[in-house]
Amino acid sequence: MRLMVRNGLRRLLFALVLLAGIAGATPPPKEDQIILALIQRVEARTDLVFVRNGSDHNAAEAATHLRSKYKYFKVELIDAEDFIERCASRSELTRKAYKVRTADGTVRDAGDFLREELRALRAH
Repeated sequence: MRLMVRNGLRRLLFALVLLAGIAGATPPPKEDQIILALIQRVEARTDLVFVRNGSDHNAAEAATHLRSKYKYFKVELIDAEDFIERCASRSELTRKAYKVRTADGTVRDAGDFLREELRALRAH
């Protein structure tokens, strides 16, 4: 009897692991569109400097970097908030927060900036 229960539990565990692998966490199409629109908003912000690991980048460079990170991590993401938290707020290598610098020299965390942009996108 114990052996049957153990085998049943093993089969159930195997099935759950298999389903988790199949389901993945890829954002649904609507969230994918929102993430891509968010990256386009970054690309359009030519008035900002994006600071990554101490190096300045223009809007086009920042957007290219975000697109490559999105492409790489897409299967692990759930939604736009997850994208900001896991891909667009800090360096994977150094764990340093990305920054945004405005024309007047004000520096803020890129994650905060992106969450504001996302709120604006979702409001439309």
